[in-house]
Amino acid sequence: MKLQIHAIHFDADPKLPEFIQKKLEKLETFYDGIINGEVFLRLDKSESSKIKDKIVEIKIHVPYAELFVKERGKSFEEATDIALEALKIQVKKYKSKRQGVQNKAIRNVQNAVDVEEEVEVDESL
Repeated sequence: MKLQIHAIHFDADPKLPEFIQKKLEKLETFYDGIINGEVFLRLDKSESSKIKDKIVEIKIHVPYAELFVKERGKSFEEATDIALEALKIQVKKYKSKRQGVQNKAIRNVQNAVDVEEEVEVDESL
């Protein structure tokens, strides 16, 4: 999967994009139709806490749709793990919907063929 990782207003450690890439490649085990993705890494701007939360936004492009998740954690790795779990659910749901649409289309084609065969049989009488 082609993945773009953007660190907003800070420089990310080189190991962080590798970690995120490795984690997100696991999504392809659930659905192999993923086209590409974007990851945005941000630091929480709230000044109420001394330790800034890390925010991870992930956008995954699949045929006819876009899946998005935004999670926060004490570290980017923690936020990525939480986001990955949410994306797994979205990908599985998307896949089941797509299979339902494809199965419905196949049934419609089969019904049309069955109707044509019945018409042909009636004409031969």
